[in-house]
Parts: sequence; structure tokens; C-alpha cells
Amino acid sequence: MKRKVCFPAILLWVITLTMVGWFFVKGWTTKGSDGRTEILLAVAERDQILAEMRQLLKAVDGVVRELGEPKPDLKLMEAAARAVGMHMAADTEPAIMAKLPLPFKQMGMSIHKDMDSLADAITQHETPQQLLKRLSSMTARCTACHDMYRFSAN
Repeated sequence: MKRKVCFPAILLWVITLTMVGWFFVKGWTTKGSDGRTEILLAVAERDQILAEMRQLLKAVDGVVRELGEPKPDLKLMEAAARAVGMHMAADTEPAIMAKLPLPFKQMGMSIHKDMDSLADAITQHETPQQLLKRLSSMTARCTACHDMYRFSAN
């Protein structure tokens, strides 16, 4: 009797874990009409992710603007970078994270980590050229991500 109950329970558990793993990697996606992967989100979820992207862009703009000044304000630059570091990523709702494909999550997390590293580099007085090289590496990943993905609100 126990075997008759245990086997279906274990099978159901394995199927459930497989499905969770599949969605963790693939996310809620479909093939977009323009060849990019379309990430399917609710309107509010899409708006939240896009707002985060705008904050990242504003932080990059803040750092670049200061680097263009004869005497950059290092505290302002550090604050701009630190504001969009890993603590910002920690605020993302688990339900949204579950819908994002794994490569998207990896790129996003790497950008947040790199913003913290940029803030550290600013406090360690790296040269403007070194800081721009860091920013260039990050924006290259941003454009690659935008080339690969788009959002669709449902």
C-alpha cells in the first residue's frame, strides 16, 4: 500500500521540481515578431522593470556628466553608482524574478554588482579613463540585452 502512495508522490515531486527548474531558466517568454525573446509580464511588472532600467541609465548619466567636469564631484558620482547597486536588485519582487529568463537575470545582476564595483573604484580614485572603461563594459551588456529581449505586457 505504501509503495502505491509513495511512487506517485515522488513522481509528482520530480515533475514539479522539473517544471520549476524549467521556468527558472526559461522564464515566461515567447519568440517575438522581431526575433528577440519576448518576456511576458503584467503591466505593473513591466513598468517596474523599465523604471529600474531608467534608474540605471540615470546613474550612468550622472557619472558620465561628472567625468566631463574639470573637477568631478566624487561623492556625487559614488552616490549615483551606489544607488543602483546590489541593494536595488534585492528589492525586486520574487514573482517578477521568476518570470525573467536566466540569462536576463544574470546580465541584470552583473550590472548591479558592477555598479557597486564602480562606486568602489570612484572612492579609490581610479582615473576617468578607467571609470569610462568600466562604464563601457556595462553599457555593452545593456545594449546586448536590449538586442536580445523585449517586454510584452499582458
